[in-house]
Amino acid sequence: MTRKILVTSALPYANGPIHIGHLVEYIQTDIWVRFQKLRGNRCLYICADDTHGTAIMIRARKEGRSEEELIAAMSESHQRDFAGFGIEFDHYGSTNSEANRDLCHQIWQSLRDANLIVERTIEQLFDPEAETFLADRFVRGTCPQCGLTDQAGDNCNNGHTYAPTDLIDPKSTLSGATPVMKAANHLFVELEKLHGFLADWVESGDALQSEIANYLKGHFLADALRDWDISRPAPYFGFEIPDAPGNFWYVWFDAPIGYIASTAQWCEINNEKLDDWWKSDDCEIHHFIGKDITYFHTLFWPGMLKTAGFSLPTKVHIHGFLNVDGKKMSKRDGTLVSAESYLKYAHPSYLRYFYATKLSTRVEDLDLGIEEFADKVNSDLVGKVVNLASRVGKFAGQTGLAATYPDDGGLFKNAAEAGDEIAAAYEAGDFSRATRKIMELADAANPFVEHAKPWEMKKDPAREGELRDVCTIALNLFRQLAIYLAPVLPELAGQCERLLGDSITHWDQSKTPLLGTPVAKFERMLDRLNPEELQKMIDESKEVADADAAGDAIADAAAQYNDSDQPLKDEPLADEISIDDFTKVDLRVARVIAAEHVPEANKLLKLTLSLGGDERRQVFAGIKAAYEPEALVGRLVVMVANLKPRKMRFGLSEGMVTASGPGGAEVYVLGIDEGAKPGQRVH
Repeated sequence: MTRKILVTSALPYANGPIHIGHLVEYIQTDIWVRFQKLRGNRCLYICADDTHGTAIMIRARKEGRSEEELIAAMSESHQRDFAGFGIEFDHYGSTNSEANRDLCHQIWQSLRDANLIVERTIEQLFDPEAETFLADRFVRGTCPQCGLTDQAGDNCNNGHTYAPTDLIDPKSTLSGATPVMKAANHLFVELEKLHGFLADWVESGDALQSEIANYLKGHFLADALRDWDISRPAPYFGFEIPDAPGNFWYVWFDAPIGYIASTAQWCEINNEKLDDWWKSDDCEIHHFIGKDITYFHTLFWPGMLKTAGFSLPTKVHIHGFLNVDGKKMSKRDGTLVSAESYLKYAHPSYLRYFYATKLSTRVEDLDLGIEEFADKVNSDLVGKVVNLASRVGKFAGQTGLAATYPDDGGLFKNAAEAGDEIAAAYEAGDFSRATRKIMELADAANPFVEHAKPWEMKKDPAREGELRDVCTIALNLFRQLAIYLAPVLPELAGQCERLLGDSITHWDQSKTPLLGTPVAKFERMLDRLNPEELQKMIDESKEVADADAAGDAIADAAAQYNDSDQPLKDEPLADEISIDDFTKVDLRVARVIAAEHVPEANKLLKLTLSLGGDERRQVFAGIKAAYEPEALVGRLVVMVANLKPRKMRFGLSEGMVTASGPGGAEVYVLGIDEGAKPGQRVH
């Protein structure tokens, strides 16, 4: 019986690019969706950008553009990155849509009607520099229960939960300032009124992995549930609450509703009914999320859905985090690799396969070891799967496939029978088990070719029939592997299709050999992965991070002073230096003779400066948000001429241009009168 399935991944936040840690989830979901479609099920993959909140507002302000312009650019970037890794959505929307606004109103009214909303005046952390109240995610400090430092605003890595106001030594992640307490009216969902329903839902069925159910029962459901703070006062980028002017729905209210809104947009395009997907017992709903947002998807979200009359999740698939070489991903180490950077150095199929070999039904962190990554790709994909086709492909183009399937000692039959076990592993989300079983089949198939030695048969015209039989067996065994790996490696499945002239459209094609057809000219499929290329990727990512940090240096220094050139409140001055230290700084007049963007960097412009005569300096300046390159050409500026040159991926930076301002679009390069001469010292 054909199943009807709606699948979502967590909505990526529109405040930054996609990186390889994010891709764990989207590749995992895409594999599962592709498997369902290959099995003949009707499966819809829905996603959208999560676009609201303080971070978007602050970033747009710093970059001198509207929030709408920012989120449009990020949506384009996100979708390009996803497409680069073969991740295919049936619809990709935005939480900043009228469809989402309408559904927020509808679900809010349901919560009101159920008497679940209460209003209270609370004191909340407020960033005096960014001039905004701080959501939990924008506060870090020391856990008040276990003393763990540098922890998130609402929970620590040891599993303790608390209010951000309970943090010890809190700091705003937006500005680094120490937050202050400020009173404001907030609206809350009284989640405890849904305690009985949520406890039953967690206990019953297979909606949650066992360790997640036990976690919820032990950490939350054992006691009364805290009221959920669902509103934020202005200023805030989001949807204003219709019956509470001046207040906006917290991003975690409208973000999951974006699942439904994006489905509604797809339904409108395809002339379908939303209720058939979100209010039907005939439709399964599957969410794929990371373990860090378990709380929202397993307590708040089911409560909202139940109250508003929408279907509850059939399954919430929760995965762990990605580590690189045993350590948490880090910009400083170069391991926080963007999707864009990865694609410069390695094939997306490699990452899709490696993640598949690591993903199981358990909520476990994955580790991407550089050596292991290369070894697994080279051994499994190149040495076993592709090798099976490449060793006979150049001969099969001349012989074609035999009309009847030759005796292969049971290899094809055994692989066909393994299809049900592999399918069960995919269905359960145990991709690690699925790929292990597929590689066992590859291990069994390769010795057949090695023993048959088709390259020797080719030398003897009298053995053409034998050669055709060997090619027929090897390519049909390869085709079985390509079918089983199609959810993980859609590009390899496409290469198999072009080679054999037969589209892979259904899982059950693995049960019947392809016979009596021509074979196309063999084309190279996958090359070996060089660990040195991966190290270059890491090195580049570190350089980009260092460059962006260097680009922030001007703004960071300027942020110590306000408009009246006085130290900001609670912001210490830099360490004192002597006059002798200061006189070491060689400030010179320079003329900008060329300026251009640095595409690989978010904040840098490349400037060519003249210091008079033939002396030229190349400088990378973190002023991209404030200036178009052409506006700088011809200007006289003040530069630090004796700064030690710094080797960057983009080139050598041979000094620093002086500037001031709070940062972002408000950075002002220090100019000098036209009467000055390039090279002249500034006193």
